[in-house]
Order: sequence, then structure tokens, then C-alpha cells
Amino acid sequence: MVDCTKTVIVTGPTATGKTALAIKLADKYDGEIVSIDSRQVYRGMDIGTGKDLDEYNFQGKRIPYHMLDIVEPEYPYNLMEFCRDTWQAIEGINVSKRLPILCGGTALYLDALISGYELPGAEPDFERREKLKSKTVDELGQLLQTEFPEAYDKLKDKTNKTRLLRALERAEAPQRKLTTPPVKLQPLLLGVYFPRKEVHKRIELRLDGRLDAGMIEEVQHLHDNGVSWKRLDFFGLEYRYISEYLQGKCSRDEMRDKLLIKIRQFAKRQDIWFRKLEREGWVIHWVPEGDFKQAAKLVDAFMNNAPLPSPEIQLKDIDYGRK
Repeated sequence: MVDCTKTVIVTGPTATGKTALAIKLADKYDGEIVSIDSRQVYRGMDIGTGKDLDEYNFQGKRIPYHMLDIVEPEYPYNLMEFCRDTWQAIEGINVSKRLPILCGGTALYLDALISGYELPGAEPDFERREKLKSKTVDELGQLLQTEFPEAYDKLKDKTNKTRLLRALERAEAPQRKLTTPPVKLQPLLLGVYFPRKEVHKRIELRLDGRLDAGMIEEVQHLHDNGVSWKRLDFFGLEYRYISEYLQGKCSRDEMRDKLLIKIRQFAKRQDIWFRKLEREGWVIHWVPEGDFKQAAKLVDAFMNNAPLPSPEIQLKDIDYGRK
């Protein structure tokens, strides 16, 4: 285990401009960006995931980045692999004596990194899963209950086929843990903050912009090049609902309106997760509208081991009521 690694993390809800802030910080502090987004790892999924690769060309230079475009969409990339590859990227940045700047809003991935998850169980056994797919939910439940009663009792949702399959895989496989994380992070968490109503407006503007920029054509291209409708549905949000439209299951307007609702609901779930992190003791410095000067002051203090101010905004103290 190496000593604690100072790391800046730029996070927050979708459509708040996290990448733009992270790039400005990387330029100022000689940093490299590591994406913590569950879908940006896939090649060809650009508009729908908001990769914005052109943004990394900043003021005449290319900002280095990691964890973008590393696997094909058909590959079942998992959390264990993400942690392994991200820690490797951070180690490489350390060797080059540059500042790792993690950027993204996939809360599970963020939590795994800052908490140093040791992930139990084996990697998914897709060959075994294919053999079991023909069984019904009841048959899978009975199999798990008979052969691994403890695993069956621990499983909360016994009607979910995917979870039953994964529970069987974990129970059958030799138990092992991911090796202890080679990098222990000393993170400065910066959150890009907008009031919820403003986030909703930004989501709508961004969605319409992406639809006009060719997001529908992107999904069609992925399918034409071998990515199944089922796999596109797995990616959720843009890829799920545009796929439904392309299959004639809804009109373009219905797709757009449904997608807008779902993305706003996703932003709300992100908000809930950030509140959870705050309640667990993680300090997130919420920067209004991603203000670069305010973020830079915090990074200056962090890098110079100076005391950091108490956060001016805490999501756990904001009551949105039923809005």
C-alpha cells in the first residue's frame, strides 16, 4: 500500500458541468483526469454519455484523461474491473508526479473508490449463466434455497432472475476478495451545485441539444454494428428509450418526454446518494454553479495542507419537500 494519495474529485448531479470544471483544474494544477462514469468506459457511446472529448483540448493543449473508451459496448465490464483499472491509472499519474482528478457522477463507483471496497465473490460466470437462463425464477429460487440456503435467506429480492443467477454464481464460486487497493486516496470532494429547479432546466436543454446533435443516430449506429437492443436497454436512460423509439414502440415526442422524466429521476437518485455520503461523514464542498475561482481556493488549501473551511452548502440540510 502506498501512502495516502492526494486526489481531487469533481462530482455532482448530471448536467451540472463537472467535466468543464475538472478540465480547468487539471490545467491549473498539472493534473490528469480519471473518469468515474459507468458508461463512458464504452467505445462509441459518446453523445449519450456526454463524453465531450473536444473539451479536453483546453487553451491549446490536450488534457490527459483515463477510463474513457477502454472497452467495447458488448463487453460486460464490472465494478471490480473498474476499481482495478482506476487504481492502476491513479498509480500511473502518481509516478508522473501529477495530480489525479477524478470526475463523474456514478455514485456507486465513487463510493467504491473513496471507501476502498474489497469486493467479495468471483467475477460473473457468463457461461454458467447461459446454462441457467432457461430456468424459471421459481426453479432458480428452489435451486439456490436447496443448495445454498444461507445465500437464499440473505437475498432480499427473490423474484429478480438476474440477482438469483448472480447469487448462485457467488455461492458456487470459490470465495475470494479483490486485492487490497494499491492506492489509498486522500480526497478533496468538490460537488458542482445548482438548485434542483436549475438542474431540471439544464437537463432539458442538454437533452434537446443531444437529440439535435445526433444521439438517435448514435444509438442506431451501435445497433447496426452488433449491439443488441437488449444490451442497449441494459445501459438505461438515453440508450434504452431511444432504442424503444427506433423499434417503433413509441413516437419521438413520447421518447423525448419519457427520457426527460427518467433523467430528472436519475438526478434525484444521485442527490439521495450524495446526502448519504454526507451523513456517513464524507465532507463534500459544494461549489455553486461550478465556480472555478472558489474551487481553486479549496484546491490551493488542500494541496498546501492548510485547513479547509466548513462546507457552505450541505445537501442533507436542504429540504425539497415533494418537489
